[in-house]
Amino acid sequence: MAARVVSPSKKLLKSLCNGKFFSTRPLNSSSPSSSISINLTTEKPEQQPPIDLHQPTNTASLNLHDVEKLFSSVTTTKLLRASANLQMAAMEPMVDFGMWVMNSKLMDIQVFKEIVLGFVKHTFYEHFCAGEDALATGDTVRRLHNGGAGLRAMLDYAVEYAGDNQSCDRNLEAFLRTVEIAKSLPPSSVSFVIVKISAICPLKLLERVSDLLRWQHKNPSFNLAWKMDTLPILSDISPTYHTLKEPEPLTLEEEHDLKLGHQRLLKICQNCLGSNVPLTIDAEHTSVQPAIDYLTYSSAIMYNKDDNILVYGTIQAYLKDAKERLLQAYQAADEMGVPVGIKLVRGAYMSSERKLASSLGFESPIHNSIQETHTCYNDCASFMLNKIANGPGALVLATHNTESGRIAVGQAHDLGIGKVNQKLEFAQLYGMSDALSFGLRNAGFQVSKYMPFGPVEIVMSYLLRRAEENRGLLSTSTLDRQLMRNELKRRLKAAIF
Repeated sequence: MAARVVSPSKKLLKSLCNGKFFSTRPLNSSSPSSSISINLTTEKPEQQPPIDLHQPTNTASLNLHDVEKLFSSVTTTKLLRASANLQMAAMEPMVDFGMWVMNSKLMDIQVFKEIVLGFVKHTFYEHFCAGEDALATGDTVRRLHNGGAGLRAMLDYAVEYAGDNQSCDRNLEAFLRTVEIAKSLPPSSVSFVIVKISAICPLKLLERVSDLLRWQHKNPSFNLAWKMDTLPILSDISPTYHTLKEPEPLTLEEEHDLKLGHQRLLKICQNCLGSNVPLTIDAEHTSVQPAIDYLTYSSAIMYNKDDNILVYGTIQAYLKDAKERLLQAYQAADEMGVPVGIKLVRGAYMSSERKLASSLGFESPIHNSIQETHTCYNDCASFMLNKIANGPGALVLATHNTESGRIAVGQAHDLGIGKVNQKLEFAQLYGMSDALSFGLRNAGFQVSKYMPFGPVEIVMSYLLRRAEENRGLLSTSTLDRQLMRNELKRRLKAAIF
């Protein structure tokens, strides 16, 4: 099929990037009705001014000082376990040792492996994962939604990369079962099903397709006969060092495998449509992201209709080209009459991205400072909030940064985006930033927890990657731990007196 890509005009993009279409509120300052200045980072920790958690805030929108109200749905046992697990996860030497053990040959010794996996299962796994099977996962989702917390679940079968079609077919069945799990649970308790494209399309093929898409971006006359209708994938500042010479065309076998990968994605989309559960495609490394965006946008063009947005793509704000790619894709979709669903994250591959770029002798695609990442995230959030307030589209703000949450809440209020609005969802990882999740919930917004699940052996790769990439986030969980300790002290005093 001949590909059709609608590209927004350069004049419009310049206006967008210069801030013409963004909120007029300064993104790094609070609104008149807000005064929270707490900040949780997802990258290298930065120095923060001391915060008196005992002083009430001046906002009724995002209140993090009332620990009794924040943790009212959490049992004391759960609070104690969560506090202990976060304390261990924040100790980098322990994380380093754990990663060394899991990657060592000691894991080839069955008895040793069973002991280690048993410890992991009853600590980090239970804290960060929903369960090993459909029954356990369903129970966790119900407790989260109906047990007083009122939070929703983004279900992620936490399989990592696939190397061949046999593995892809196995993963496809697992994702289809995930859709069935979501369908079987109480209405509105599951907000999304999550899919990684690298689990249903061989990783090497995604790298090949990304090379070809990058080369076509450099040379628009470069023909890709297999390419379907899509949205703009790369911008003029996107990293292209992965593809320094013209790649060979896909072989007939590779074209066939790409078609199979797309068919797997469409089958998941169709099942999600039948189950009335939206689908979010996770972002991955820049080496394969062009192919992931290509498949995501092609599917979105087919399935996103009017106010029914089925397929959501993911933008990683720690990338220097994130804002420009978002603007291009949104504008092109708008011209095509296709509503866009976006999950906005900061990013989860910072270490590996910087290492790859450095090894090739190129500048990192990651912003040079944490503040630049914060600014990019807030700018992208502002752009999308303005768009969904006045037209089609939907937004998932996945953040552990309290300042970004506060800014978004203030802007949503200013724009008249109603609380419990299907166009706006906040999200955090399961087991992380619970205070922010509960605060946003108490403010009346829809909040989801990103919940990986699956057998311990399969999920270990996910947990190891999260431990490696989220060192900064885990070590800056100080706020959550302090709030939990405050609530535990309050409960102890109440029990005594």
